[in-house]
Amino acid sequence: MRRIYESQAVSRDDEDAFTPNERDEGVQPQAMRSVPGRRLSGLLVPEWLCYRALSVAVETPKATFEVGEPVPIRVTMRNALPIPVTVATESPLLWTWHVDDVPEASHVERPIADDPGEFAFDRGERKTFTRNWHQSFRVSEDEWEPAGPGEHTIGAHLNVPEAAEKGVDAETTIRVEE
Repeated sequence: MRRIYESQAVSRDDEDAFTPNERDEGVQPQAMRSVPGRRLSGLLVPEWLCYRALSVAVETPKATFEVGEPVPIRVTMRNALPIPVTVATESPLLWTWHVDDVPEASHVERPIADDPGEFAFDRGERKTFTRNWHQSFRVSEDEWEPAGPGEHTIGAHLNVPEAAEKGVDAETTIRVEE
């Protein structure tokens, strides 16, 4: 590129609009200002509409598993609106899963901060999370109890008050057989 300019192959003319000009150093390009979409949607979109736009789904690759076989779980959350949506959560833990109403398949309490959090979804965004349940429940720090054969319910929900009433939870049932 330097050779072109040194060889005078490109002429510069202030009168002709199609010939390159010397750059005016006094004018600085201005940055395009953007609107913070998440903050704006938080102010303009009512809370009930945010919950109505969000959906939660829980899936497993099959309905029946053998005893001891790990159960892969896929949780998908989706914002159906063409605008960003943010919901306030009860803690920094944005969502949780459970097996037979036992949070994260553990009877051991996990310390979680009481600070509220926010779960943000971009417009039309789909978030997918995967977990594996090894068909056991944690009963102490270093002890696990097998779940045993039968039907088990696996669910997930956003960490918001009254998630079931707001429609941001889902469940699926699997069967464990010998």
